[in-house]
Amino acid sequence: MTINEIQDQIIAEFDIYAEWLDKYQYLIDLASDTPAIDETYKTNRYLINGCQSRVWLHATLSKDGSISFSADSDAIITKGIISLLIRVLNNKKPQEIKETDLYFIDKIGLSQNLSPTRANGLASMLKQMKLYAIAFDAKQN
Repeated sequence: MTINEIQDQIIAEFDIYAEWLDKYQYLIDLASDTPAIDETYKTNRYLINGCQSRVWLHATLSKDGSISFSADSDAIITKGIISLLIRVLNNKKPQEIKETDLYFIDKIGLSQNLSPTRANGLASMLKQMKLYAIAFDAKQN
Protein backbone atom coordinates (compact mmCIF):
# COMPACT_ATOMS: atom_id res chain seq x y z
CA MET A 1 0.00 0.00 0.00
CA THR A 2 1.14 3.53 -0.68
CA ILE A 3 1.40 6.17 2.02
CA ASN A 4 -1.68 7.94 0.64
CA GLU A 5 -3.70 4.72 0.51
CA ILE A 6 -2.88 4.07 4.17
CA GLN A 7 -3.80 7.66 5.09
CA ASP A 8 -7.13 7.33 3.25
CA GLN A 9 -7.80 4.08 5.10
CA ILE A 10 -7.17 5.78 8.46
CA ILE A 11 -9.45 8.68 7.49
CA ALA A 12 -12.22 6.21 6.65
CA GLU A 13 -11.74 4.41 9.98
CA PHE A 14 -12.00 7.66 11.94
CA ASP A 15 -15.02 8.83 9.90
CA ILE A 16 -17.02 6.03 11.51
CA TYR A 17 -16.95 7.95 14.80
CA ALA A 18 -18.91 11.17 15.13
CA GLU A 19 -17.73 12.12 18.62
CA TRP A 20 -14.17 12.82 19.66
CA LEU A 21 -14.53 10.70 22.78
CA ASP A 22 -15.09 7.72 20.48
CA LYS A 23 -12.08 8.71 18.39
CA TYR A 24 -9.94 8.91 21.54
CA GLN A 25 -11.17 5.45 22.49
CA TYR A 26 -10.13 4.23 19.05
CA LEU A 27 -6.65 5.71 19.62
CA ILE A 28 -6.51 3.84 22.93
CA ASP A 29 -7.52 0.63 21.18
CA LEU A 30 -4.81 1.17 18.56
CA ALA A 31 -2.25 1.73 21.31
CA SER A 32 -3.28 -1.49 23.04
CA ASP A 33 -2.78 -3.42 19.81
CA THR A 34 0.66 -1.92 19.13
CA PRO A 35 3.58 -4.10 20.18
CA ALA A 36 5.89 -2.50 22.73
CA ILE A 37 9.35 -1.44 21.66
CA ASP A 38 12.18 -3.75 22.66
CA GLU A 39 13.30 -2.79 26.17
CA THR A 40 16.85 -2.17 24.93
CA TYR A 41 15.53 0.90 23.10
CA LYS A 42 13.79 2.41 26.13
CA THR A 43 16.75 4.64 26.83
CA ASN A 44 17.40 8.38 26.62
CA ARG A 45 19.07 7.84 23.24
CA TYR A 46 15.72 6.90 21.68
CA LEU A 47 13.58 9.31 23.69
CA ILE A 48 11.87 11.98 21.60
CA ASN A 49 12.44 15.49 22.88
CA GLY A 50 9.44 17.81 22.85
CA CYS A 51 6.84 15.33 24.06
CA GLN A 52 5.02 15.85 27.34
CA SER A 53 4.96 12.11 27.90
CA ARG A 54 7.86 9.81 27.28
CA VAL A 55 8.04 8.41 23.74
CA TRP A 56 10.78 6.13 22.49
CA LEU A 57 11.30 5.68 18.76
CA HIS A 58 13.70 3.30 17.05
CA ALA A 59 14.30 2.88 13.33
CA THR A 60 16.27 0.44 11.24
CA LEU A 61 17.09 0.40 7.57
CA SER A 62 16.32 -2.92 5.92
CA LYS A 63 18.26 -4.52 3.07
CA ASP A 64 15.60 -3.37 0.59
CA GLY A 65 16.18 0.24 1.65
CA SER A 66 12.97 0.74 3.60
CA ILE A 67 12.75 1.97 7.17
CA SER A 68 11.19 -0.07 9.93
CA PHE A 69 9.96 1.83 13.00
CA SER A 70 9.08 0.68 16.48
CA ALA A 71 7.93 2.87 19.35
CA ASP A 72 6.40 3.00 22.77
CA SER A 73 5.07 5.60 25.16
CA ASP A 74 4.16 5.81 28.81
CA ALA A 75 0.90 7.56 27.81
CA ILE A 76 -1.80 5.55 26.05
CA ILE A 77 -3.15 8.34 23.78
CA THR A 78 0.39 9.25 22.74
CA LYS A 79 1.12 5.59 21.98
CA GLY A 80 -2.01 5.56 19.80
CA ILE A 81 -0.77 8.62 17.92
CA ILE A 82 2.71 7.19 17.31
CA SER A 83 1.12 3.92 16.21
CA LEU A 84 -0.79 5.84 13.50
CA LEU A 85 2.43 7.49 12.32
CA ILE A 86 4.18 4.14 12.22
CA ARG A 87 1.29 2.59 10.31
CA VAL A 88 1.63 5.25 7.61
CA LEU A 89 5.43 5.45 7.40
CA ASN A 90 6.61 1.96 8.31
CA ASN A 91 8.45 -0.01 5.63
CA LYS A 92 8.66 2.98 3.32
CA LYS A 93 11.77 4.31 1.59
CA PRO A 94 13.52 7.33 3.15
CA GLN A 95 12.73 9.51 0.12
CA GLU A 96 9.01 8.71 0.41
CA ILE A 97 9.01 9.61 4.10
CA LYS A 98 10.91 12.84 3.54
CA GLU A 99 8.56 14.03 0.79
CA THR A 100 5.20 12.88 2.13
CA ASP A 101 2.39 15.18 3.19
CA LEU A 102 0.65 13.61 6.17
CA TYR A 103 -2.79 15.01 5.43
CA PHE A 104 -4.61 12.42 7.52
CA ILE A 105 -3.68 14.29 10.71
CA ASP A 106 -5.86 17.27 9.75
CA LYS A 107 -8.54 15.21 7.96
CA ILE A 108 -9.33 13.14 11.05
CA GLY A 109 -9.29 16.27 13.22
CA LEU A 110 -6.35 15.13 15.30
CA SER A 111 -4.44 18.40 15.21
CA GLN A 112 -7.56 20.38 16.20
CA ASN A 113 -8.49 18.08 19.09
CA LEU A 114 -5.17 17.68 20.84
CA SER A 115 -4.00 19.79 23.73
CA PRO A 116 -1.15 22.16 22.81
CA THR A 117 1.38 19.92 24.57
CA ARG A 118 0.16 16.80 22.74
CA ALA A 119 0.16 18.72 19.43
CA ASN A 120 3.79 19.67 20.10
CA GLY A 121 4.51 16.03 20.87
CA LEU A 122 2.92 14.96 17.59
CA ALA A 123 5.09 17.44 15.71
CA SER A 124 8.17 16.14 17.56
CA MET A 125 7.34 12.51 16.72
CA LEU A 126 6.89 13.33 13.05
CA LYS A 127 10.08 15.40 13.02
CA GLN A 128 12.08 12.53 14.52
CA MET A 129 10.71 10.06 11.97
CA LYS A 130 11.65 12.42 9.13
CA LEU A 131 15.12 12.92 10.68
CA TYR A 132 15.64 9.16 10.60
CA ALA A 133 14.60 9.20 6.94
CA ILE A 134 17.06 12.03 6.16
CA ALA A 135 19.88 10.21 7.95
CA PHE A 136 19.20 6.88 6.25
CA ASP A 137 18.86 8.59 2.86
CA ALA A 138 22.24 10.27 3.35
CA LYS A 139 23.77 6.94 4.42
CA GLN A 140 22.48 5.24 1.26
CA ASN A 141 23.81 7.99 -1.03
